[in-house]
Amino acid sequence: MRSLLFLLFALVASLSGYSQLKDYNIGPKGDTLNAIDKQDRKQGKWVNHVDEVRGEPGYEEEGIYKDNHKEGTWRIYSLQGDLIGLETYKWGLKCGVCAYYGINGTLLREETWVALDPGKLYDTLVIEDINHPDHYKTVIIKNTGASLKDGTWKYYDPMSGMVARTETWDLGDLKKSQVGQRAPDSTQAVAKPKEVLDFEKKASKHKVKVQDGSVH
Repeated sequence: MRSLLFLLFALVASLSGYSQLKDYNIGPKGDTLNAIDKQDRKQGKWVNHVDEVRGEPGYEEEGIYKDNHKEGTWRIYSLQGDLIGLETYKWGLKCGVCAYYGINGTLLREETWVALDPGKLYDTLVIEDINHPDHYKTVIIKNTGASLKDGTWKYYDPMSGMVARTETWDLGDLKKSQVGQRAPDSTQAVAKPKEVLDFEKKASKHKVKVQDGSVH
């Protein structure tokens, strides 16, 4: 009896959730994808498909929307199913470390970003002092409505895996660019990150299939 009541409660809760949505799809595991609420805002897990345009390769990306803004970690795949990027977002803006890979899982580029709170005209940030590592400073920044490049950006040689170039950014200002700058452990190729190794363990390529579950 208790199990039956639990199932009924779960069913009612699920139907209540769907009733708040204007449109959605059902994924292969029965999960809700690409949901749009009644205020026309993207919510929950989404898969975006972008076709090749003017020679630029197409891709698919998957992650979470919160009130129409990207949030948290987003994964980017080539149309062949290879993981080619990991991006992090806050308030729909890049924030934190973003990394991009070749089709063989080789790390090509690492970026660091700072997102400003879109609800504030000025934002107060605590960031690492580029001139004094492990020391932090508090700064007040006028909000331009976009993410700011910050910290060290690294560009890797796709053949050796070593750092080929670095850029040092301070809240959108390029302070230094060095060619041939190597990481401390660059005597060997950079190890593949855990996300790439986990992805390569999968037996099949990444594919997303959905069923239309529109509720108009």
